Amino acid sequence: MRVGIGYDLHPLREGRPLVIGGVRIDHPSGLDGHSDADVLTHAVIDAILGAAGLGDIGAHFPPDDSRYRDASSIDLLAEAARVVANAGYRIVNIDSTVVAQSPRLQPHLEQMSGNIAHCLGLDHGSVSVKATSPEKIGALGGGAGIAAQAVALIDAT
Repeated sequence: MRVGIGYDLHPLREGRPLVIGGVRIDHPSGLDGHSDADVLTHAVIDAILGAAGLGDIGAHFPPDDSRYRDASSIDLLAEAARVVANAGYRIVNIDSTVVAQSPRLQPHLEQMSGNIAHCLGLDHGSVSVKATSPEKIGALGGGAGIAAQAVALIDAT
């Protein structure tokens, strides 16, 4: 068994769609980044790659590579899962938390976990997505961005 952790943070910017866990959420601002900037999916990618000792998201999907401009992070997660599987590992489960002052994410958590589970070929119960508020503390609490963290458990196939 191997464990990996992932963390991602992106600023919010007007005029971009907000995508978290592969779910497009109605909000006046979206996350700014090279791809769709899906912080949750990026954290999961780093967690599974890290557990397998295969580097991080930037090593596999460089931000200066035009192929990944506005890319769907769910598609990147599927590719990262293939890389992990080809290295001889099976993803067992994912636990994650999104940190956002707004919007309220509770109504979307089931769909987020379902999207990630489907992408990874896991049972829905093997992917946990939670949300918490930074309680108006710091930059995240002021609504400047959204962060996510994830933990992945993998084992050798």
